[in-house]
Amino acid sequence: MSQSLRFPVRVYMEDTDAGGIVYYVNYLKFMERARSEWLRSLGVDQQTLLDAGTQLVVYRLSCHYTKPARLDDALDVSADVVSIGRCRMTFEQQVWRGTERLCAATVEIACLNAQDLRPMAWPSALKSLM
Repeated sequence: MSQSLRFPVRVYMEDTDAGGIVYYVNYLKFMERARSEWLRSLGVDQQTLLDAGTQLVVYRLSCHYTKPARLDDALDVSADVVSIGRCRMTFEQQVWRGTERLCAATVEIACLNAQDLRPMAWPSALKSLM
């Protein structure tokens, strides 16, 4: 099992503000895609988890922006698992343009029961993949 994933992203017009710079919240969307692809690399997708009564949500996030991405930039978004607890997982994520790091984030994901939205332990099938 891989604890790390790099996901390519191209910056489109819809990702930018009026000045042609990526709007800050879109970095978080890029990171969400990378985490979803990490999960998919384990052979699991979000819809299958929801159908089984499990929902993954962002519990806590801290992001530091250092340089802007611009229209048409080719980016790489990393998703590295740094810890897995009973019902939480922490990712360190970064957005890169070549060798330039544009932003870095620590993202904590919580595992919830999809019906009552209360914390639950990772399903055993998913835990064994992680």
